[in-house]
Amino acid sequence: MPVLTILIALPFVGAAIIGLLPRRRPEVVFPVAIGVSVAPLAVAIYLLAEYSLDGTTFQFFENYVLSERFGIAWELAIDGISLFMVVLTAVLFPLAIAASASVRDKLKTYMILMLVLEGAVLGVFLALDLLVFFAFFEIVLIPMYLLISMWGSDRRAYAALKFVVFTAIGSAFLLVGIIVLGILAGDAVGATSSFDWRVMLSMDISESTQMWLFAGFGIAFAIKVPLFPFHTWLPDAHTEAPTAGSVILAGVLLKMGAYGLLRFNLSLFPDASVDLAPVLAVLGVIGIIYGAAAAIVQPDIKRLVAYSSVSHMGFIILGIFAFTSQSLQGSVFQMISHGLTTGALFLLIGMIYDRTHTRAISDYGGLAKQMPVYAGIFLFSAFASAGLPGLSGFVGEFTILVGSYLTLPVLTIIAGLGVILAAVYLLWAYERVFTGPLNPKLEGLKDLSFRELAIMVPLVVLIIGLGVYPKPVMDRIQPSVEQIIDRLEGASDYQVPEFGRLTDVESVVGVGHEGGGG
Repeated sequence: MPVLTILIALPFVGAAIIGLLPRRRPEVVFPVAIGVSVAPLAVAIYLLAEYSLDGTTFQFFENYVLSERFGIAWELAIDGISLFMVVLTAVLFPLAIAASASVRDKLKTYMILMLVLEGAVLGVFLALDLLVFFAFFEIVLIPMYLLISMWGSDRRAYAALKFVVFTAIGSAFLLVGIIVLGILAGDAVGATSSFDWRVMLSMDISESTQMWLFAGFGIAFAIKVPLFPFHTWLPDAHTEAPTAGSVILAGVLLKMGAYGLLRFNLSLFPDASVDLAPVLAVLGVIGIIYGAAAAIVQPDIKRLVAYSSVSHMGFIILGIFAFTSQSLQGSVFQMISHGLTTGALFLLIGMIYDRTHTRAISDYGGLAKQMPVYAGIFLFSAFASAGLPGLSGFVGEFTILVGSYLTLPVLTIIAGLGVILAAVYLLWAYERVFTGPLNPKLEGLKDLSFRELAIMVPLVVLIIGLGVYPKPVMDRIQPSVEQIIDRLEGASDYQVPEFGRLTDVESVVGVGHEGGGG
């Protein structure tokens, strides 16, 4: 059964169904959208349950030829890295849609865009044909641009345009790199071109060519992460986007950049990756400190959380380019954790914004007296984001720092300051918003409703569960991470230091649970 194709198709089919709903019945759009968005979650849970731990990396493989002449195929598969990106996507979209109950204007269009966005994101994480990957990578841009520009805040037009310009520039570099690589792959197999990632893995690319291709791919993914100094679009986009847009942007879209670096840059250009790793690790650490320092001085609580994402994504970049099993596993785990914790914070900020219509920290004060349940969940989410032991954020950051110290000790020590700064900006913001005397303007605010609690409880449970028992996630990530390490060692002079490998897992570009053929 082509389960991965079905997974991608479900949101698009749901968008078409909503488009066919009668305009005179707007009250049915919201429940239908939630129901449709839950369907991919059911498929994702099935994939999680059926994913084998036999050491085979890629499973549920599907391959349907689209153009034999140009070597383009509908080629999908899932490994331990993409598996959890798919699950994270499938978890966050229903919650983001459920948090959009306050949307009244053009509700059908809003829900259609959300579902199209979900389908495109799933395609990004599942595609192994680079042209298909690029198509989904670009489709993501359209609904997110429209969500920001149509339902955003006061400066939404500026933020949406800035988002598009930055992403489009990166995509231009990516497309050139994909075309060049496709032609080289075609030469290797005696065809016009080939965009099969597995074919590209078998190629012997010169180090100079790798450097240029790494740059083309890397710029696109660095902008999407975003890596310092390409980060400037993110605070504006986060601040002006509607709540659901901010949740998906932080929770999922930023991970597309880190995923691209793992899947394509490290695997396809191992020599260039080793040569450029110190530069990228330094930029990651700069992002950690800069993002945290900028967050401390923000007067807007949503902008504060936006800058915290710059800092947290810096940890992920550091882990990726430290090149140890621990650091790579920690980076993937932190991608999951950041999606949950920052998604929770943006949801909470959206809930209070719907009540007060302000994001200025100075407009709050004493809110814990008026909304104790809300205050408790916000504090929990802040602790999780700051990396409190026992919660998911601690596992990700601790594993990154332990693994990175083996190869980049000085940078790791500097990065550790980011953990301290995270506690500073999050707890200081909490103090100003929730403690002290109650601002008279906040009197009469109601605490979280049943619907809002239902949105937050799954995130709380997942954050605790991953923090207490991360082993099932780590066990599924590990074979894919070991494969990347094998590529780095096999195609360059790089050698993982002692204790930098968790196990000697055989490197296999395996195929299991076949879902289709072509």
